[in-house]
Amino acid sequence: MRVGDEAVAVETDSYPIIQLRRREQIVSVDSGSSEICSAHQEFPDTDSDDTSEELTEVVCLESDLQDGQMLEVEVGHHSVLLARSEGKYSAIGNQCTHYGAPLSKGFISGNRVRCPWHGACFNLHTGDLEEFPGMDCLPCHKVKIQNSKVYVSVNKKTIRQEKRLKSMGAAVPGVTHTIVLLGGGAASLICAETLRQENFGGRIIMVTRDDLLPYDKTRLSKVMNVESDTILLRRMEFYHKYDIEVWLRKEALSVDTDKRTVTFGDGSVQHYDQIFISTGCRAKGLDVPGIKLDNIKMLETPEDARQIHAACLGCNVVLVGTSFVGMEVASYLIDKASSITVIGSSELPYQNTLGPEIGRVTMMMLSEKNIRFFMNDNVIEVKGVNGKVKEVVLKSGKVIPADVLIVGVGTLPNSECLRGSKIQMDSKNYVTVDKYMRTNVPGVFCGGDLATFPLAMAKNRLINIGHWQMAQAHGRIAALNMLNKPTELSTVPFYWTVLLGKTIRYAGYGEGYTEIVMKGTFEDRKFLALYIKNDEVIAAVSLNYDPAVSAVAERFAAGKVITKKEAQSDDLSWLQLS
Repeated sequence: MRVGDEAVAVETDSYPIIQLRRREQIVSVDSGSSEICSAHQEFPDTDSDDTSEELTEVVCLESDLQDGQMLEVEVGHHSVLLARSEGKYSAIGNQCTHYGAPLSKGFISGNRVRCPWHGACFNLHTGDLEEFPGMDCLPCHKVKIQNSKVYVSVNKKTIRQEKRLKSMGAAVPGVTHTIVLLGGGAASLICAETLRQENFGGRIIMVTRDDLLPYDKTRLSKVMNVESDTILLRRMEFYHKYDIEVWLRKEALSVDTDKRTVTFGDGSVQHYDQIFISTGCRAKGLDVPGIKLDNIKMLETPEDARQIHAACLGCNVVLVGTSFVGMEVASYLIDKASSITVIGSSELPYQNTLGPEIGRVTMMMLSEKNIRFFMNDNVIEVKGVNGKVKEVVLKSGKVIPADVLIVGVGTLPNSECLRGSKIQMDSKNYVTVDKYMRTNVPGVFCGGDLATFPLAMAKNRLINIGHWQMAQAHGRIAALNMLNKPTELSTVPFYWTVLLGKTIRYAGYGEGYTEIVMKGTFEDRKFLALYIKNDEVIAAVSLNYDPAVSAVAERFAAGKVITKKEAQSDDLSWLQLS
């Protein structure tokens, strides 16, 4: 990177692309001098004449920031977030540890900043992660005020480290207490990490029927030709270092809560003292004639994603289901398949979640790319030739040519191993937990997509949400309560979906809304929709309107009501729009 260039993260379907933007001027201060020197001279990463471990620069005047403001500054060509909160200046890394978003474009509230892209939160004074989907903390830098100037010092040895792992312990010899984590997803991993962060010294066993370590499942429908090792959340060395046992390709058959044992498909039995169950959900299939033909696909694993990518190249693709994942897959295949047809049982996509307005704009965006929609219809038969899909027959009588059929019609809970146990499940076989992630059986916790849990911002109504960030929060809350550190679940749901390279963001819980207050317009593809119920905002959706959804999420997290009157006001200063 050249001196004077500024790294700018650009949101993509996967990890950030770093672009360079030329800055007019930067300033540098020799640590032993109060003289400001002008930019455009080389500042090498390591100065052979400078033996100090820190690089210090003047970044602004003390009067440049008011309380509750933040600014991106540069120290040694390194992007730093400078903030002033509660009367104190602080400096942390500026790139979100999730996908690299510039936090300076996010939302500041009190002593924390919320990422504008996916809602992760960081403490401005410590850099510690306070809300998911990020997993790591941010580096924290020294700040000094001298002669009305603000100096920031960064450690030369760690200047290139954009992430900081929270301090973690390992197993302690002689401690036999065993915690079993059933399931290998985000909830289990965060549970294991939190246990070690809190210095749990016993045995941790994570068991999954998958053949992969925990990975970023949100990317499967966005970058379908993904290589598995590029989306692993942690590498095997991490699990070894912190004594987290991982058993792959091992399926739980039953849980005996009286004996505190789990029986596995290979006949082995493992005792536990406490257990966290997060076995998630699986894709629901279609029950119609012809469903066993070749080239009928469902998306559950990286291998499924790669197969769908390869099978659809230059082919006629029919996609059944208009969920978030279904729409993302359709969007991804636009420049790869020769034709794409979407079959939906409702009138519009997302009708029961985001409402008809967002569904309509989604259909419009995708239809402009020649995706055909057959809504209010269902598949009644799949016809084939030589064992492969050839046509899809709809209830309306329409027959659609198909070389590949992708089924995305919902999910089923992986709770078969709990049948016959004392663990309480609801009518749909999801596990019911309280705000501490406890089931009805002592020592048994549950989280992730499998759990039905009380949502604080919905007056503790029991709900089931398959959000990535929520599953991570479940893992953390379960771990803390396993260790007798009473902590309630208070996370605000935050979700994002990518269509045609654009990200729609969602925060809150909008079920039962009665009206929508709009900022911007659907037609311009730049909007914020505020969902109203009982004269209060209960959810928000945006496109090209950052960091508005993060601002709304932060208000929800603080327990502050956003009234309908405030939502309707032309004063948008509270959204801290970029």
